[in-house]
Amino acid sequence: MRAVLFKGQLRFLAKDIRDGQQVVCHGRISVYEARGDYQLIVDTIDFQGAGLLQLQFEELKKRLATEGLFDEERKKKIPLFPRHITLVTSPTGAAVHDFLKIWRNRRWGATLQIFPVRVQGTGSAEEIAAAITRINKHTRTKDHTEVIVLCRGGGSLEDLWAFNEECVARAIAASALPIVSAIGHEVDFTIADFCADLRAPTPTGAAEQIIPDSIKVQRQILSCKRQLTTLLLQKIKGYDRQVAQSKRLLGDLGMTLSHFALQIDHHTSRLIRCTEGLLQQQTLELARLTSKLQRLSPVTRMTLQAQCLRHTTEKLIQRMQTLLQQKSATFSKQAALLDTVSPLATLARGYAIVRRKNSEKKQGEILTSSSQIHLGEQVEIILHTGRLECGVNKIVDP
Repeated sequence: MRAVLFKGQLRFLAKDIRDGQQVVCHGRISVYEARGDYQLIVDTIDFQGAGLLQLQFEELKKRLATEGLFDEERKKKIPLFPRHITLVTSPTGAAVHDFLKIWRNRRWGATLQIFPVRVQGTGSAEEIAAAITRINKHTRTKDHTEVIVLCRGGGSLEDLWAFNEECVARAIAASALPIVSAIGHEVDFTIADFCADLRAPTPTGAAEQIIPDSIKVQRQILSCKRQLTTLLLQKIKGYDRQVAQSKRLLGDLGMTLSHFALQIDHHTSRLIRCTEGLLQQQTLELARLTSKLQRLSPVTRMTLQAQCLRHTTEKLIQRMQTLLQQKSATFSKQAALLDTVSPLATLARGYAIVRRKNSEKKQGEILTSSSQIHLGEQVEIILHTGRLECGVNKIVDP
């Protein structure tokens, strides 16, 4: 039957409708008269059953993948030979018996511990997440867990929903221990499978992947031992052949060593002679450089320069004294000659110099004639010793 949902009713839906969803529709039956078809006029839609759970599964998967919880880079390696394994499962389920069966058949000396939790129903997801957190807190003990296995048998999507809860996914991602997801059958996928470090298709497959087969391991060890023994024997034989060939190439080792000893003695003697000659040559060169250094020593040069300086100083003093004597004699001669023509000498014989005194234009003019002066003018008479200021009272013409 066709179903019709008008746009006016879309705003009342809790979620958007997508292809592939299973829903429960409520409405009324009507007939489309143009074709004579019955159709359902939808009023409300309930998202129930596996369709709603599948939608929630896809939404959570997409969101956690965006956060990087599914990235391969963050996943841890599963130990190749685990010694302590912890099962997080229901102790009464068939899955734990399948795991224990493989564990017994393989006879591997690993300690198996069962951490009982509910794997279905209300609150089971919180129990599983708390179990993972609690096991991680005891990793520092001596016999701590090396790997955690989430184990559960198959079932419907509703039965496996505890492993699709966000709290379980985040507990797996935060675990410091590697976690193996062994939930449901091979076709069943949960959020825990994507977050776990290893996904096994079934609990039996998980046991086969993480528990080594002791018989197979022993066979592999024996095979490796035989291969190693064969390789060692081949290596020893090869080395024996190389030693034999080297002996043939070396010949008589004693003669070779004696020859090398003679060469060593010869080169030793030659080295001693060369060393002594070199030392003697270097000694002579050192003496020559020492003598040259003494000649060019700053102290020696300063001593010679000091002697030269003293000799030059003495010569300079003698030269200056001689020059001073010559200059003194010349000065005395010139002074006597100058004294003979000096006006002062003339004044000393009773002569005087007369100068005009108060004239503005001819101040200081020397008078040599009576016509140069007028009555009443002041004159200055310079004697050999001292001066006289006089007034002209009378002029006598020559």
